Amino acid sequence: MEEKDKKAFCDGCGEESKELVVDSDVEEAAVACRTKDDSEEGKGKVKLTPKETFIQVLKFVLFSCGAGIIQLGAFTLMNEIIRWNYWVSYLIALVLSVLYNFTVNRRYTFKSANNVPLAMALVFLFYVAFTPYSVWLTDFLTMDKGWNEYLVLFICMAQNLTLEFLWCRFVVYAKSINTNKLAKKGKQEENSEEKVVEEKAAEGSPDPSEENEKNEGNKEE
Repeated sequence: MEEKDKKAFCDGCGEESKELVVDSDVEEAAVACRTKDDSEEGKGKVKLTPKETFIQVLKFVLFSCGAGIIQLGAFTLMNEIIRWNYWVSYLIALVLSVLYNFTVNRRYTFKSANNVPLAMALVFLFYVAFTPYSVWLTDFLTMDKGWNEYLVLFICMAQNLTLEFLWCRFVVYAKSINTNKLAKKGKQEENSEEKVVEEKAAEGSPDPSEENEKNEGNKEE
C-alpha cells in the first residue's frame, strides 16, 4: 500500500498529528491521540455524563438507605432497649452506618482504587465537622424544643446523605472515580462490544437494529 502524507485529528482535543502513515494507520493515530488525551484528563477531576451521574446518585441513595436502616436499628436498640443517653445512642449508630456506607460506596458507587487510609481520613474529616453539628442539633431539638426523637433522627440522616455525597463526589473521590478493577472490567467489556460492532461494520455486515427494522417491514408487507 502506498504511503501518503496524512493528518490524523484527535476528536477529543482537536490537535493535529502529522506524519507518514499508511491509510489503515490514520484511525489508529487518532485513537492513540484520544487515549493520550484521556490519560491526561484522568490526572484531573473526572467528568461524568448525565447518565453516569444519575446512576451514581441512585446507587449512593440506595446504599445510604441501607446505612440508614443500620443506623435506625442500632439507635432503636440502644435508645429503647438499653436505654442509653440519646446522643450516645445516636453517635454509636452513626459510626456503624458510616463504616458500612464508606465500604460499599467506595467499591460500587464511585468504583475508586485510591488509597484506603487517605479516603477514610477525608471521610473522617467530613464527620469531624458533621458529627458535633448533628449531635448538637439532635440534643437541641429533642431536649430544648421537645421535638420527636425519630423526626430529628431522620432530619439528620437526610442532611448527612446530601452533604456526604457532595463531599465524596467532589473531594474524596474527585480524581479516582472508575479506577478500580470493577470499573476497568466493565470498560473492557464495553470496548470489546464496540470493537465487534466496528469489525462487523468494516466487513459490511448489516447493523442489527437496521436488520430488525427491515424484518419488521417485511412482516408488515
